[in-house]
Amino acid sequence: MNLNLATIRIKNLRLRTYIGINEDEIKNQQDVVINIIIEYDAQKATDTDQMQDALNYKTITKAIIRLVEDNRFSLLEKLTADVLAIAAEHPWVTFAEAEVDKPHALRFSDSVSLALSCTKG
Repeated sequence: MNLNLATIRIKNLRLRTYIGINEDEIKNQQDVVINIIIEYDAQKATDTDQMQDALNYKTITKAIIRLVEDNRFSLLEKLTADVLAIAAEHPWVTFAEAEVDKPHALRFSDSVSLALSCTKG
């Protein structure tokens, strides 16, 4: 039995990017809020207490920030898929989920969000 399955949660990462297909959305950056869940076997990290044996969530977060701030997206699906790809790319990751909120995307709504996940064998 493995008692060292780690779950990393990056909560409410608030960034700005160009997202959407309407003229106003193409011209102006908008806020997005990103939540990420990453699972990996952390037994080596819990045994050694060494950074090189742990998944570095700071490195993952910096890559996501670069992706979001340096690109333009038409669809929430594409942005979410690209964020998920970064979250899941390390070989130790067994599961990852990314959810991207687009605040005020709909009138009378706080936000619209899209979530995607993947499980690796």
